[in-house]
Amino acid sequence: MSATRGVLQSKLVLVADAADAEMYFAPLAMTLSPYIDSEGIQHVRDAFIFGANAHVGQSRQSGEPYISHPVAVAEILAGLHMDEATLVAAILHDVIEDTAVVREEIVARFGEEVARLVDGVSKLTQIRFKSKAEAQAANFRKMMMAMVEDVRVILIKLADRLHNMRTLGVMRPDKRRRIARETLDIYTPIASRLGLNSLRHELEDMGFAALYPTRYRVLS
Repeated sequence: MSATRGVLQSKLVLVADAADAEMYFAPLAMTLSPYIDSEGIQHVRDAFIFGANAHVGQSRQSGEPYISHPVAVAEILAGLHMDEATLVAAILHDVIEDTAVVREEIVARFGEEVARLVDGVSKLTQIRFKSKAEAQAANFRKMMMAMVEDVRVILIKLADRLHNMRTLGVMRPDKRRRIARETLDIYTPIASRLGLNSLRHELEDMGFAALYPTRYRVLS
């Protein structure tokens, strides 16, 4: 085991409880085991420990520790058999934006490839528009695709949105509708364009259910 990995593992005590932390990682490890070797799974675990400590004290609106979200994002991507760097970046995708971690620290611990993916997701989140016309869904989709040099950034963002949609029930009704509309207008077409039909179908289904609950119940 490398010195860096040893340091990361020693920091597990900073997470509220080691057993609770492992509870969040164990399902992901099981999903990875058929196609990622043990060294790769350990690398993903190192990212989990690093991310859990970076997000310590932060919670989702559901009350769960925040680390549950990036792990769920990684698990969605593991279901697509994404590579190790993508999985590590998925677990770390919010650390630059939401914690004190800086890009250079990610480079030092996990390498330039992972840092570039995390940075790419952060930049997509920070897109701002100068006018309403520029902010239209079609323009937003074009800007997202044009900004991204590595399609894995888009895949992480789609998985991030999918998990947010799966946990939409804890949001205020107005926020649920806004996120659902955005999902149908922006993220569902991107998933379709990339041929990710299972993601597209689930995003579309949940978006429609959130926007038109009565019609959804009748049709289902």
